Amino acid sequence: MFTGIIEQTGRVVSLKPLGAVVRLTLSAPRIAGQLREGDSLAVSGVCLTALNVNPEFFYADLAAETLARSSLSRLAPGSLVNLELPTAAGAPLGGHIVQGHVDGTGTMLALEPIQPRETPNFDSAATDWWLTVRVPENVRHFMVEKGSVAIEGISLTIAASDIPAGGDTICIAILPLSYARTNLHALTPGAQVNVEADILLKSAAIERAERASSLTEAWLVANGY
Repeated sequence: MFTGIIEQTGRVVSLKPLGAVVRLTLSAPRIAGQLREGDSLAVSGVCLTALNVNPEFFYADLAAETLARSSLSRLAPGSLVNLELPTAAGAPLGGHIVQGHVDGTGTMLALEPIQPRETPNFDSAATDWWLTVRVPENVRHFMVEKGSVAIEGISLTIAASDIPAGGDTICIAILPLSYARTNLHALTPGAQVNVEADILLKSAAIERAERASSLTEAWLVANGY
């Protein structure tokens, strides 16, 4: 389990087909030194298994399902990715519960500073940003204003959404620290981004559906209604 608090960005060194998988090589000096062979970690929100670990690099194999469902398929040498180690039992939950099981990819439509770039002495490190993402259809009903969502593995709060009116986008306020310390600053409009809906909302929806499906005429008769 993760909480969406990014610890470091890593850089893609290579992606090479290896049988039925693609082997990803990442440079991540600070985090690589904490990993052991077989450990899990989140790479831009995708839970992967670390292989062939050394103090500077680690490897991870990307299955066909991972490539089909996540933004890792767009990676190329030099790409930045967000990295997070699993949350230890008893550790503070700084963001929200993130499984590393991506629901699909959205499209980054815009990432614009709240303070106009034309402002004298504009400083990208001292302004917040407005992120607009088109989310995949299968998770739109989980996008709740002021609710949580993981974008590229980052725990974020939905500030606005046009989904209740039939739209397909959410907007998120990005703090200067999040802009600087994650891969968001390296993405451009049109980029595919990983989206994971809040597991608490997904669990509640499943429970509600199960309750609704059990409320049949036969159940009502059997229970004296």
